[in-house]
Formats: sequence, structure tokens, C-alpha cells
Amino acid sequence: MSLLKRIGKILLVFFLFSNIILAFHAWKFTHFYDDAGHRNKRPEQMNGWEKTRIILFGVNLSKSVNRERPVVPYKTINLHTKNGLRLEGWWIDARQPAKGTVILFHGYGASKSSPLAEAAYFRQLGYNTFLLDFRAHGNSEGYVCSIGYKEAEDVKLAYDYVRSCGYQHISLWGMSMGAAAILKAVPQYHLQPDKIMLEAPFATLTDAVKSRMWAVHMPGTPLAQIVTFWGGVEQGFWAAGFKPAEYAKNIQVPTLLCWGKHDIRVMEHETRSVYTQLGTKQKQLVVFETSGHQSFCRNEPEKWKAAVSHFLQ
Repeated sequence: MSLLKRIGKILLVFFLFSNIILAFHAWKFTHFYDDAGHRNKRPEQMNGWEKTRIILFGVNLSKSVNRERPVVPYKTINLHTKNGLRLEGWWIDARQPAKGTVILFHGYGASKSSPLAEAAYFRQLGYNTFLLDFRAHGNSEGYVCSIGYKEAEDVKLAYDYVRSCGYQHISLWGMSMGAAAILKAVPQYHLQPDKIMLEAPFATLTDAVKSRMWAVHMPGTPLAQIVTFWGGVEQGFWAAGFKPAEYAKNIQVPTLLCWGKHDIRVMEHETRSVYTQLGTKQKQLVVFETSGHQSFCRNEPEKWKAAVSHFLQ
């Protein structure tokens, strides 16, 4: 019995130690720090020692910055979340008369300057554009990111702002986390956009965590589930229940879904799950053959522009 007790104690210590490390990783994954001189590396860009150090200790992630600005006239708009965070956006008028407005939402660790190329093309097509820094990103306040869960409120704030300006024909565009936030926000806040454009949304938050762990050669299962659990505990929500693919069932407006065939962060089965569950019958899936988890507008511009212009007709 003493041997069994000893084994039990070892297993208990291992269990507790592992959970402490994974809870710490969840914290690092969702918190950013001011460090304008540091440029974050993607896990797949790191060498062996860098990946090992991340596995053991995690890494401080720098808060994103806006490295570009619009080359056309724009207005800086400030919005405020219910807990008082200031969010910064850029409003860009279309060439008059405007056909409508496209609101653009960037991905995790990016900023509103990331989709400037997309915004420029939407403006070329005759649309006003509104680009927003999510909380904890770019020039918006905060340092805590929930990978799209609480950012759904940011989507609502941007949508409400455009509506308050008197604009009726509103479309939403989002990349990765931005797309996931859109999928949550539309049914949760009863938003009524004309059309939605989703690029590389993950199916569940657990899937998003799993892909990040695979990128540093850590086993995705069951560690991803544990990291997801602790991330939710630390931020006060049930993270395992954050499932954009299921929210898609409540999307009833025309939707364009885009995915890159070489994407190592969002798998094909996730994309198929989102597409299949979209509640609207007016839906289209476009696969970009030479792209990964990146801007399709910049990497395959002709195909992207053709898909978007046809969808917005």
C-alpha cells in the first residue's frame, strides 16, 4: 500500500504541477505587454530552443501596434466598452455616393492597420470602411484578450456606431479572431448586417488553442482542453463553450467564407464545420490554393478581389 500511496502522491504532484504550468500558459496566451521594440515571432518561425523555452515558461507577447496608416483622408473614432475601455477606429469615406459600409475586424495579435489593403479595395468598390482595433490591440486600451469571446462586444459597438451615423447598408468582414467574434456577436446582439465576409474563423476556441500548441510541437490533446479551461477560468467564462461553428447556425444573411489551403492554424475540417452549419442558404466557400493563415487580399489579390466583388454585387 505504501508503494501505491507513493505513486498516488507522485501522480498528484505531477497533476498539480502540470496544471500550474498550463494555467500560466493560458495567462500568457491572453495577456499582452507594452514593448514596442519587440516583434512577436510566430511559433513556426522559432528555433528548437525558443520553442522549448516557450513550452516550459511561456512567452511575453507584445501588444500589437499600427505600423501603417490610411493613405487617404480618414477620421479617428473612439468607442467605449461597458467596462470603460477605449477602442480606437478609423473611418474612411467612400468615393461618393457610397453603396454601403464595410466594418473590418482584424485577427489575434494584429491591429486595424492589418486589413488596410482590404479596406482600400472595398473603398474602390464604393464602400465606406470602418476599421477597429479590438481591445488589447493597436491603439485601443486594455491588455487582456479573450480570443473573440468578449471581443464580440467590440463588434457590436462598431456596428452600433455606424448605425448611429445613419448608414443602413452595413457588411461585416473579419479575419480569424475577428471572424469568430462576428459569428458570436451577430446572434448574441441581434445585429442585422446586409452581408458577412469571414476569413479563416476557427470552429471552437479549443481548436484555436490546439493549433497553437501544434505549432510548437506540443501535443494538442488533451493539453489544449486544459489550457482552454484555465483561460476561461482566468477571464470568467466557459471557454470550452466558445464555438463559432455552432453560432453559425444563427447566421441568416448572405455569407462569404474564405480559407487558405495551407493554413496550419485553422484546419479544413473546421472550415467545413463552419460552412456546413451556416444557417443561410446564400453562402459561398472560396479556398485559396497558395495561401495559409494570412491576408488573401495581399497573397492572392486577383482571386480575392473577384470573389469579394461578385459577393457584394
